[in-house]
Amino acid sequence: MPLYIPARSSVPFFRVMLLFGIAAGAALALALALTTEEHSLPSAYLPGDVVIGGLFPIHLQSNRSGVPGPLSCSRYSYQMFLQAQAMIYAIGEVNRRGLLPNVTLGYHIRDTCGDVGLALGATLDLLRGPPGSPGCGPGSFSGPAKLAAVIGERFSEVSIAVARILALESVPQISYASSSELLSRKFKFPTFLRTISSDQYQTRAIAQLVELFNWKSVAIVGSDDEYGKYGSERLASLFARSRDVCLEWLSILPGHFAQNGSESRRALRELLDAVNASGAEAVVLFTKKSNVEPILEAAVRRRLNRTWIASDSWSNSAALAARPGIRRAGRFFGFDSSRKPVPGFREHILSGFGGGLGGAADGLLDYHGTRFPLCSHGGDVNCTLMDGAEAGGRCVDIRCLAGHVDESETYNVHLAVRAIVEGVRRLLRCGRRQCERKANFSASELLAEIKKINLTIDSTRLFFDANGDPSLGYDILHWDTAAPKRPIRIIGEYWPNGQIAVPPDLVERMRGVRVTAYNCSKSCKAGQELKRQKAHMPCCADCVPCAQGEYSAGRGAECRRCREDQYSAPGQERCLEKKLDFLGWSDPLAVILSVAGAAGALATAVTAVLFAVHRATPVVKAVGGSPLCFVELSALLTCFGLTFSFPGEPGAVSCVAGTPLFGTAFSLCASCILANLLQILGGFASARRPARLARLARRPALVVALLTGIQLALCACWLGLAPPAPARNNLSRSVLLECHKGPEGFFVATLAYNALLALLSFLFAFQGRRLPDLYKNASLVAVGMLLYLIVWALFIPIYVNLFGAYKHAIESAAILISSYGALCCHLAPKCYIMLFRKEINEQRAILEYVRKHYEAKGISVVK
Repeated sequence: MPLYIPARSSVPFFRVMLLFGIAAGAALALALALTTEEHSLPSAYLPGDVVIGGLFPIHLQSNRSGVPGPLSCSRYSYQMFLQAQAMIYAIGEVNRRGLLPNVTLGYHIRDTCGDVGLALGATLDLLRGPPGSPGCGPGSFSGPAKLAAVIGERFSEVSIAVARILALESVPQISYASSSELLSRKFKFPTFLRTISSDQYQTRAIAQLVELFNWKSVAIVGSDDEYGKYGSERLASLFARSRDVCLEWLSILPGHFAQNGSESRRALRELLDAVNASGAEAVVLFTKKSNVEPILEAAVRRRLNRTWIASDSWSNSAALAARPGIRRAGRFFGFDSSRKPVPGFREHILSGFGGGLGGAADGLLDYHGTRFPLCSHGGDVNCTLMDGAEAGGRCVDIRCLAGHVDESETYNVHLAVRAIVEGVRRLLRCGRRQCERKANFSASELLAEIKKINLTIDSTRLFFDANGDPSLGYDILHWDTAAPKRPIRIIGEYWPNGQIAVPPDLVERMRGVRVTAYNCSKSCKAGQELKRQKAHMPCCADCVPCAQGEYSAGRGAECRRCREDQYSAPGQERCLEKKLDFLGWSDPLAVILSVAGAAGALATAVTAVLFAVHRATPVVKAVGGSPLCFVELSALLTCFGLTFSFPGEPGAVSCVAGTPLFGTAFSLCASCILANLLQILGGFASARRPARLARLARRPALVVALLTGIQLALCACWLGLAPPAPARNNLSRSVLLECHKGPEGFFVATLAYNALLALLSFLFAFQGRRLPDLYKNASLVAVGMLLYLIVWALFIPIYVNLFGAYKHAIESAAILISSYGALCCHLAPKCYIMLFRKEINEQRAILEYVRKHYEAKGISVVK
């Protein structure tokens, strides 16, 4: 489909290329459509000095799908046919009355089937020129084809696509029914105007009517197209900001909803189930008529009996209002463009379109060689064959069509023609007898003049604002389903300035219904509560799941908190008892620690027996003598015994016996070891430091009492001020039983003091490792104290970061390792000497070892 550009066109090159790009895209989209003889679609053409294009969905549906193949159109609409006839009639009246002296208006009307691809192809045909001509571009009007403007399309989605092509050449486009807010954006659609109000005002009108009738909750059904999506979303935002109305839910119908497929039927079933279960007092259907038809058919079948609010795309459908059984679906309110009859148009229809269609307009009835039958007399008269009903071999009496005129849309078509005529009249400076200027203006000039118009047509004042929107309001409709002849009645009006007029008695009647059967009767599943969306509106509520730790028995009951020792079940329908979490006696780790503690206590007891039997031998005297040894063994036995205070449920006694008692016991053990080291160092270093070390070495009890007393005083303050106590830590599904240590300062100070004693013992032992000590006390103590320091250095970060029952197990393990270190490195080797090295457990052996040590260093020893 080549696009002809005139040789002397003033069109810039880049605009030409852009037009070619869009034309190529449209041609590609239409390649399959053209295989069905796209030119066989209904069309009408009348030559004139100035030609007005028209785009009408004479057929309401195409068979476009995701599978490539030939396109065809179906559902011939006599209403759309009448709208095209309204354009033809208005142009004929202009020519007959001489509103443009010495200038003749023509028209070029194409069927779009409501399909974007077919509409793009039809638009390109309009831009090419009259049928059968080689084409002349629309940029100037010096050739035979003078496309001044385009009226249409009906659907917003199609108008958006058409507007993008017409904007390339600044060709004015005036739609009579596309109301999407998106088309008001002049940055995207600079040449688009309309004679129907924007959905911006329609959504405000619906919101005001809902508040006026005292409806407290509504549901919205939109569709996945520019009209339904933008309108329903804006309406939802208005209800969200309202103080008196709440939105229960918003549903967007899929693009395939109007098709009779399995997915469409499933979507319809889900929608009707949602409406049936809804507590909304009114359901807004903001979508095109083809989507509404199956919804209302199913609503009648299921006897839903709800209140429906119709958008302007279907509110004036006489066919829907007269559908059998429609009363079972409920009552209907709606909004439509202000309805006025086109003067003389009804008479024009009754006269058989001025004595018969004939000529160019006759093409609007032909499709693929099939003529949709109209008859002016005789034949099978059928006044109900409307809106997509196929011919079926019968003809429709022309007189019947007069009762099916959509007065709002046909009047909008009439206004669109008059707006274009007024722009042309102003541009050509037409008087009563002639126009001063010839019809050689550009499309952009005409667009500028149309935007400036401000005139009164049949008592209707028409002008366009900066967004290309008119100053027209809406009629508020009510379907009186008890009056089948004229079921649609106008009950009020709405103006763009926000004023609304509805009969006071109807408002009082609607406001008298304070709470309906649907409102406030919502029931929720177990685990959910009925929660108000707005505090001042008791019936505006949603089913909201209970939070973790809460439960609800169902039927909208308020969510209640479970007790601290309980948690909510996965469905939040009841509370379950939390299990107690602590280090039980049967836990494998607790068993291991208990066995290790018992073994340590037994080893300590055996060591004490051996030390008692050999208390007079040198090896016992070498570790401080029997008093110091038995004090140390008692301290170790206490440490091993503390292992049994950690498993089991924490109690007041076990918590106090834990860390504080261990701190004191190990301080006593470390003090004994340090006193023993001082004895060793004092005995071998008396020549250099006789007074100090000898004094300390002779008073080990004083050293033990002093060093242990400091720790004892610290632990006494701890137990007196804030002793460790049992604590219950509530987790999500359990209660952790543990000992709370109290102030962290006491806990840290206790461990730090023991670490200081261990460090001093390690330093003294390290200093005395080269002394002639036959029993290697210093070396073994150094290993034991180093092990203690390493264990507690690792314990602290693990203890701080660990959470749970095993925290006590880690503490118990650290105590066991420390106690085993002291027992094995300081006392156990002496037991080995007592049992297996008796030959060195004599005073003579000690003296011989010391003599050899000094002789090896060249120091003489006096016997």
